[in-house]
Amino acid sequence: METTAIAANPGTPNSPSRAQTWLQATPFILSHVAVLGAIWSGVTWSAAVLCVVLLLVRQWAVTAGYHRYFAHRTYKTSRAMQFFLAFLAQTSSQKGALWWAAHHRVHHKLSDQPGDVHSPVQSSFFYAHVGWVFDDATVETRWDKIRDFAKYPELRWLDKYWVVPPTILAVFCLLVAGWPGLFIGFFLSTVLLWHNTFLINSLTHIWGKRRFDTGDDSRNNALTAFLTLGEGWHNNHHHYQSSCRNGFYWYEIDVTYYVLKMMSWVGLVWDIREVPDHVLEEGRRRAKGEQDKLGEPVNQSSTDDELSLAA
Repeated sequence: METTAIAANPGTPNSPSRAQTWLQATPFILSHVAVLGAIWSGVTWSAAVLCVVLLLVRQWAVTAGYHRYFAHRTYKTSRAMQFFLAFLAQTSSQKGALWWAAHHRVHHKLSDQPGDVHSPVQSSFFYAHVGWVFDDATVETRWDKIRDFAKYPELRWLDKYWVVPPTILAVFCLLVAGWPGLFIGFFLSTVLLWHNTFLINSLTHIWGKRRFDTGDDSRNNALTAFLTLGEGWHNNHHHYQSSCRNGFYWYEIDVTYYVLKMMSWVGLVWDIREVPDHVLEEGRRRAKGEQDKLGEPVNQSSTDDELSLAA
């Protein structure tokens, strides 16, 4: 089931045909259209509240689950909580947790280089934002990159039947808040969640500030950090990927980390990996424009460890 990671550009031999791309993108497009169903159903307060709650909860699940746990293993948790995180994250309809994490590991390994499938440097902004998801070359799960979690049969089942969690949530929204609950509560929150997440792939490699020399174009962007509950401190993350905290300093708000920290107080998660003092000090010096006394940038990555375990 192994696929080859490519940075597909229009016209390259490895690019999928337009027919393949549009066929795979059909559910994505129809979900955007479904939001317009609110013109017929109207918008109720219950549907609006449902939309906001589901957006926030699922945004947290994507960042805490897909990204900081499955892709980077920045904390530990139980097998039951692991399944819950995967299920909750998959209600976002961003495919399976194993699929998501495996492709994200490839992104870090090849960030903004040939082979990074969602790099705006290697392709267009649109392709980096959303087009890569429907590329024929990224349809399959990269099992060779996620063997550490692929050993769990329940996660493999979820990855195969990734449409089950969002379908259950959609039915729940319909039953709880009627048609407005489906169109606004589910579809609108899902569409907003998709684009919030995708902005990290596209916008934070184009717009923002670079504190660290990471060898790629990753940037810290306060707007996307707000929208994604902390993911927008992207240059920080690319510099030291092993940290559970993306907002390295007190003024870089990272809601995802705060919630995980509170969960650790009651034993739901543990062994949260923090930012080392020398990395924080390096960032402070760079912010002051001082010469980096450490020489080469740290640019420490958990990805190499993860890929060696998966191999």
